[in-house]
Amino acid sequence: MAVAARDLALLSPALRCLGDDIAPEPGGPPAWTRAELAGRLCELSADANGALLSAAVSVVLDAQRHGEPVAWVSAQAATFYPPDVAACGVDLSALVVVRALGARQAGRAADVLLRSGAYGLVVLDLGTSATLPTPLQGRLVQLALKHDAAVVCLTEKSADEASLGSLVSLRGEVRRRRAGTGTGYTYRVRALKDKRRGPGWVVEGMGAA
Repeated sequence: MAVAARDLALLSPALRCLGDDIAPEPGGPPAWTRAELAGRLCELSADANGALLSAAVSVVLDAQRHGEPVAWVSAQAATFYPPDVAACGVDLSALVVVRALGARQAGRAADVLLRSGAYGLVVLDLGTSATLPTPLQGRLVQLALKHDAAVVCLTEKSADEASLGSLVSLRGEVRRRRAGTGTGYTYRVRALKDKRRGPGWVVEGMGAA
């Protein structure tokens, strides 16, 4: 019986297809943390009413609490409001912020940052209608694996719109939810795609940024 070339390649532990997760499924419950996202190219998306920044800042804060350096690369003219992020507990003096002219330049900046091996988390704030060339995504995947770093792309889109590409290991959708009768809110991250656990899991957090 003929064996497909892809299946034949996977018979050797030294070979695998780019984008296939080689890490085993985590034993604990899913969590929106740097450890959950490490070694992966991830995408977090929301529409205009979502809580994209709150969910992203929570990962930044988690990384800093575990001693992981973080870089935030913005492809947009406007980015997070520093006082709000500081109020969440993020150490702004330890957060590297890079401004890029568009999504491709942001991806290339992330490539440079990851090659240094110094960062445990790189956030790419890409905005709407963002695209990253597949070869660039491939390099980010390889560097994330090599340095056990999490690469999180923030995109403004609905759950029905396509992800950045097939090399995205995890795509989550975040939605804002009113917290009781007060002025605060919670956010909910739902996994639309997850190559390690499978889609469908949900985690919640408190909104702040």
